[in-house]
Amino acid sequence: MEAPLYPDSPLDPSAPNGAQPAFWVGPRHLAGDDGRLYDAVADTLSGLGWMSLTIVRGRHERDEAAEDRQVLRSTVLHISPDSLSWAQWVLADEPFHLGDLPIAWQVSARADTSSPLAVWSAYFTPDVPGEVLGDFLVALDARDQPAVPLAGPELVLDAVTAHGWLRDIDQPQAEATDPMFTTHLSLGEVPPLIQDADPRALTTEADEAGPAGWQAWSEPALGTPYLWAVSFGASAPHDLVAAFAASLSSTAPVLRRVLPEATREQLLRAPA
Repeated sequence: MEAPLYPDSPLDPSAPNGAQPAFWVGPRHLAGDDGRLYDAVADTLSGLGWMSLTIVRGRHERDEAAEDRQVLRSTVLHISPDSLSWAQWVLADEPFHLGDLPIAWQVSARADTSSPLAVWSAYFTPDVPGEVLGDFLVALDARDQPAVPLAGPELVLDAVTAHGWLRDIDQPQAEATDPMFTTHLSLGEVPPLIQDADPRALTTEADEAGPAGWQAWSEPALGTPYLWAVSFGASAPHDLVAAFAASLSSTAPVLRRVLPEATREQLLRAPA
C-alpha cells in the first residue's frame, strides 16, 4: 500500500460534528482495534446468527436504589447456532493477563453438546485488529466440527509467509515474523491458565515442557510493552489458527479513526 503520512490532527474541521477523520492504514497487525474491539466482533457474530447473552452478577440490598446496586461481574456471551462454539467478552470481569495485557475476548469450542467443557480456547487482548478476530470467528463458524483438527501446523506458517513474513532462522518450522520484526507468530509451550482439553496441560511437571500451542504478539520496538497478544490452546485446530494468521498478515489496509500511540509513526495512512 502506497500512501503519504499525514500530520496528526485530533479533529478534522471539515468532518461532520467534529468527528475524527478516518484513514486507511497498514500494516494491519500494527493498526490496533480502533477502540471498538467489542463492537466490531459483536457485529460479526450477530451477522453469523450467534445468540448473545448478558450475565450480570452483583449485590443487591433490600430497599436499595437501582443506581446504588454493586455490579461485581458482567460478561457478554455469544453462542453459535449449533451451540458448539462460544465467545465471551471478559474485559469487564478483570480477567487474567497475557503479555501484561488483560484478556478482552475468549473464544472456545467443544466436541459435542453433551459436554459443557471446551476442547480448546483462544485468548485475545485489546488492540488485536477487529478484522483479524472477525475472520477467525467466520472460519470457526464455518466448521461443522470446530474441535476436530483438519491440518498440520505448516498451514499456519504458509499463511503468513505467503504475505511476505519471514520464517525464523533457528526455528523455521515453528516461528515467523513480519518484515519489520515487530509482530511474531510462534508454536511453543502455552502460558499458564490457558484452558485446553489436552491432558498434558494438567499433568506436566514443573521441569517438563507442556503441550505446544500457537502464540502471537506485537512488540512495536524491542523492549517496549506489547501492543497486543494472542494465545491459542494446544488443541486449537491449525486450520483455524491459519485463518487468523492469514488475516493478521494481510497486506490489505484497514479503516481507522483511532491509531495506537505506540505504532502511530510506523503506520502508512491514506485519507478514507
